[in-house]
Amino acid sequence: MKIWIIGGTTDSGYLVQAIISGAFANNDFANCSFDYVVTVTTPEAQNLYSDKQKVVIGIMNREQMKQFCHLHEIAIIVDASHPFATEVSQNAIAISQNLRLPYLRYERKELSANNLEQENNNQNISLDSFDELLEGNYLSNHRVLLTVGCKVLPQFKSWHNRTTLFARILPKLNSLKIALDSGFTSDRIIALRPPYSKDLEVALWQQWQISLVVTKASGKAGGEDLKQKVANSLNIPLITITRPKLVYPQVTTKISEVITFLETMSSSINLNT
Repeated sequence: MKIWIIGGTTDSGYLVQAIISGAFANNDFANCSFDYVVTVTTPEAQNLYSDKQKVVIGIMNREQMKQFCHLHEIAIIVDASHPFATEVSQNAIAISQNLRLPYLRYERKELSANNLEQENNNQNISLDSFDELLEGNYLSNHRVLLTVGCKVLPQFKSWHNRTTLFARILPKLNSLKIALDSGFTSDRIIALRPPYSKDLEVALWQQWQISLVVTKASGKAGGEDLKQKVANSLNIPLITITRPKLVYPQVTTKISEVITFLETMSSSINLNT
């Protein structure tokens, strides 16, 4: 029987390491003969984990997830996917309910209210969705830096004749193709892999004479706090798209609580087998 860890984020890398070093040394796990498998969507994400033999690469729909659970004899699901990967989480929740598997959402912490207040330059705006951003007039007459990933860039295509858009993307061929197909010319694309230093962030914004930045509420691991600091220091407005509102059966932001959950579930499964 295996624990399925839905990964691909730096947080999931820390989680897997904690499970390896802590939970599998626990007698409850040893007695249950538990193992784990991690799924990621890109080959690059495989490098987040020390044992690449336990990492499966690929994008799965709901039916494929179900087949995956049967194939790997999954007993527990820990969802550590990106906060904005809502379809992945929704499918995993549905599969857990269909197959009656214990499910826990492990999510990176959101920035605290104190942090947000401290870095607020009185121009920061939080919006609930990209639709709200694009239907409003927030982007007009600005030099806008989009640090939102490549998947949503096609939604900005009609804005190229109304404002000046720049996109920062991961250095991947697919990301570059999406950006180019979305109307971004090569002089308005920069491909960099995080993390970035504050000095580099400042230099990029100043080089492009950015007057507005759009980001996602991806937490400290996603560089959200750094962007707030830079926006504050340069007095540049920052628009943050808040996390999607998704109701999870169980959710935690603490690795220790994931370990406790796994120990409890493994003991329960062991008693029933």
